[in-house]
Amino acid sequence: MEDINRDRIQDVLFLYKNTNGSNNFNQSCADEGFSSPCAFVAAVSGANGSILWEKPAAQDVSLVECAIPQPRDSGASSACVLMDRPGSFIAVNSFTGETLWNRPSSLGRNTSILSPLLQVPDLDADGVPDLLVVTQEGKEVNGYIYSGSTGHQIGHRASLGVDGTSGSLLHVTRAGAHYILLPCVAGFLCGQSMKDLYEKVTGRDSPLRRDLRWEDMLNTTNHKLLSHSSGAIHYLMNVPGKGGEDLLLVSSEACVLLDGQELAPRWTISTAQVLRKPILGHYKPDTLAVVIENGTGTDRQILLLDLSTGAILWSQALPGLAGDPQSASLPTADHRSAFFFWGLHELTSANQMEPGDTQHSLYMFHPTLPGILLELVNISANIVAFQVALFEPGRHAACILLTGPASPDTPGLVSMVKHKIQDLILSSRVIHLADGGPDNDQAIRDRLSRLRYRSEA
Repeated sequence: MEDINRDRIQDVLFLYKNTNGSNNFNQSCADEGFSSPCAFVAAVSGANGSILWEKPAAQDVSLVECAIPQPRDSGASSACVLMDRPGSFIAVNSFTGETLWNRPSSLGRNTSILSPLLQVPDLDADGVPDLLVVTQEGKEVNGYIYSGSTGHQIGHRASLGVDGTSGSLLHVTRAGAHYILLPCVAGFLCGQSMKDLYEKVTGRDSPLRRDLRWEDMLNTTNHKLLSHSSGAIHYLMNVPGKGGEDLLLVSSEACVLLDGQELAPRWTISTAQVLRKPILGHYKPDTLAVVIENGTGTDRQILLLDLSTGAILWSQALPGLAGDPQSASLPTADHRSAFFFWGLHELTSANQMEPGDTQHSLYMFHPTLPGILLELVNISANIVAFQVALFEPGRHAACILLTGPASPDTPGLVSMVKHKIQDLILSSRVIHLADGGPDNDQAIRDRLSRLRYRSEA
């Protein structure tokens, strides 16, 4: 999301597949040399939902990342960068839709791209962060570095020497050294320094650093780091720590916070099955918490943990489906956060667990009322994307819902709806998680509707 038309309201960028654009813009895939259907990028006004621009951008997108900084002389402050499945690397001006560059990539036909696209330090000294694409070809995991300003490949491909999977991460150690981390077999964490990778792909020295402590921990043969994970690693996140970033690691059996320098566990909590990436927010004023969705179906439980200690601050059974969107949080003016969770429409009777038979409900929780959930909205359509955001600084917060076919290869109507959080609160259903409480339902709605929201620090 970015303020594309400079009206001080955040606008929405999204990607969809079609044969033609909307009626507002008479464009077809053939206009840009693509066969139908192809991938369109569109910008939608956050104020009124009108389409600001749209264009055919790629044949079939395998990876996209927006808000990529661009050079001042390019005429674009940021871009959406797309990897086209046939083998092109494309940057689109976020504010106009203009193609900034389109480069052929050197990826092989049988190459799988391991998300996400990583922004790495400026290696070609043009003032813009560069880009790292991690791929898998057979059993080999490779790294490709591209200029963030031109899309040209820097050097050649290089093997990372690991057997990793999706979920790569760029981590900066306390010594200021950059390491690429990937989940690999048997709960291990694999890694390689960006300095080594750059020198390997270019044959030139790099001003980047190595961390001697990490080099001692890295196995020089298979690039494995000592890991305290039980089972396969599903999620890996940088989170704020003391003096730098720590690592939150979620496996098939446990959630572990690792010291970002020593990789020693700060805390561990057993988990049954975590299907969605954890999110951060504030349960207590200015104290970070992490939201873990533990378990599936009728056994799903929402846990809010103190990030520094792992202590459970709040927990609630909330039956849900595997296809529910990820939870979200939004900072409030009292230095806490409002939390948003998807679950089944009826908390007490969740016998029907098939996605087609059940309504998805969006619930809101604020830590000042730990015994209350608000059911904001419920829908039966397939949710493709969901985001909660502050659309105007200090003013209204809203959620965006993108609904459409369950499969990207299935044709069907795609719909985008914006709901103001305040409006949803005023019409919400109040759910009392515990008996008692001084407020009646309308007083609770009124109280939470007066919440003010703030931007992330």
